[in-house]
Amino acid sequence: MRRKIVVGNWKMNASLATNEELLKALTEKIPHSIPVDIVVCPPYPYLFQTESYLKNSPIRWGAQNVAKFESGAFTGEVSVSMLKEFGASYVIVGHSERSTAYCESDENIATKFMMVKKAGMTPILCVGETLIEREAGIMEKVVSKQLDTIIKMYGEEIFDDTVIAYEPVWAIGTDLAASPEQAQAMHQFIREKLSSNTKVAKSLKIIYGGSVNPQNALQLFSMPDVDGGLVGRASLNASDFESICHAAEI
Repeated sequence: MRRKIVVGNWKMNASLATNEELLKALTEKIPHSIPVDIVVCPPYPYLFQTESYLKNSPIRWGAQNVAKFESGAFTGEVSVSMLKEFGASYVIVGHSERSTAYCESDENIATKFMMVKKAGMTPILCVGETLIEREAGIMEKVVSKQLDTIIKMYGEEIFDDTVIAYEPVWAIGTDLAASPEQAQAMHQFIREKLSSNTKVAKSLKIIYGGSVNPQNALQLFSMPDVDGGLVGRASLNASDFESICHAAEI
């Protein structure tokens, strides 16, 4: 049985003071015995602070993005080796807010995915469709293309022991969320697409992202192919995030 995972994506929300309050609350609320992998992804400047508070807790931490280069004259970029120095063990790649705002291609996202894997960290690959694409009935075709780019560049086995986050673009930062049935259908499609590699099929975790909250988490996580959640806004509230984490204990 796959162990569920809940990832908090803080996005560009934080300050030293609010982080301290949130991190202290999380360490008090989340027990070491919880049978769920829990991760928070703060903005880059707060990785050191996050590490200092969480290093003796059951909560791991990661980054919201990474450079596709190992080092060099790339102003403003942050490499996987830099992230590892701050104890980061997960990296979100391909989030729709980044791919849209910064015109990241599927090829660039695939390269970042490989860089994270090569560094011994766990990539959280975001895939998903727009509302127009869903209404046109081509959501599976869109997601399949996103996955195919990585498969063609690096092979299906690169998905071993990784996380894929299905995040319908129309549900990101809105009050909309995919129904449990819609999420299950896409998660099942993704798992079946990658099922030819038995090792990958067993180790791959597929989580749902898009307006996950304490009210809908249990229903979403009860679906057989939903292995947890990528949580945005609700991860900034310790009580809400705790509730979502406990919903994943099923």
